[in-house]
Amino acid sequence: MNPDAVSTVSRVPHGGADDVTILDFSANTNPNRPSGIAFAYESALATSTRYPSDDYVDFRVAAAEYVDCDPHDVIPTAGGMAALRLAFGVTVGPGDDVLLPEPSFGEYDREIRLQGATPVAVAHDEILETDPRDYAAAVICNPNNPTGEAADPDELRAYLEDCRDADTVLIVDEAFLDFTDDPSLAGEPGVIVARSLTKMFGLPGLRAGFAVATAELGEKLNAARQAWSLSTPAADVGEFCMRQQVFVTETKVRVRIERERMRERLSDAFEVYPSDAPFLLLGVEGDVDELLSYARERGFALRDARTFPTLDSHVRVAVRRPQENDKLVRTLLEF
Repeated sequence: MNPDAVSTVSRVPHGGADDVTILDFSANTNPNRPSGIAFAYESALATSTRYPSDDYVDFRVAAAEYVDCDPHDVIPTAGGMAALRLAFGVTVGPGDDVLLPEPSFGEYDREIRLQGATPVAVAHDEILETDPRDYAAAVICNPNNPTGEAADPDELRAYLEDCRDADTVLIVDEAFLDFTDDPSLAGEPGVIVARSLTKMFGLPGLRAGFAVATAELGEKLNAARQAWSLSTPAADVGEFCMRQQVFVTETKVRVRIERERMRERLSDAFEVYPSDAPFLLLGVEGDVDELLSYARERGFALRDARTFPTLDSHVRVAVRRPQENDKLVRTLLEF
């Protein structure tokens, strides 16, 4: 991290409602959790009186099976954000330019600036057409947040080849990829994949995730990784979650069905963007502030998407349980 850049970089707004009486459609986390997770946490808590083993073998093996890579290429981190900071920390520095999509997750811009590098924004649906030469790294959010669309796997792999030829590191944020059937780029040479267990398993407060990189990139990440980078509960619960394949499959099916149902109904009143993720981006014709207040008064928190660059009249809504989705849709259509 570049000390001179820290004082010039501000915090980034995120979704999430603290009020437990509000139905939170602003954060894209699974409202369901795997059965047995409380027991896994209690068991981990019992062993938290001593330091965890810093090699995290069981977590690495579970993560490798989850994304189909070599366990030695897995770098445990305290959430996907920690994986991204680690990735930028070992790949970019002062004087470097870094390609990133726009609109997309605001933390990319922030983390790049914290390293003293310069973010260069490209339209999110055009970034795979860019020439990565002259850039230290290029960032892809797959599926993209907040628009929701996943990259074409063949086009993404072709772009990775372009990055390899240009000696440009490709950093791919796959926080929402496990809601799709698309393959991960984990384990491919020349790429750093960042994964989060927050979204699929509905545990944002646990702070569990990992990065994946091979060869020299992987060695750099592991060397820079903070000691004891996962708490014992995070490691043990994360391992448990990644082995719950039935839960993952059922979640993907539910999200796919509910997302399409919400899209069809909301299209009567909003511009609904195509999505492969557990959320929908809505273009709003009326006053966004009024819509946010209207929804809040009726017990719903929506994500004000105007905080994303290039979006000036948009909100983002998560895909939750069927009955919750029905209540939200009815409320929005009455606005």
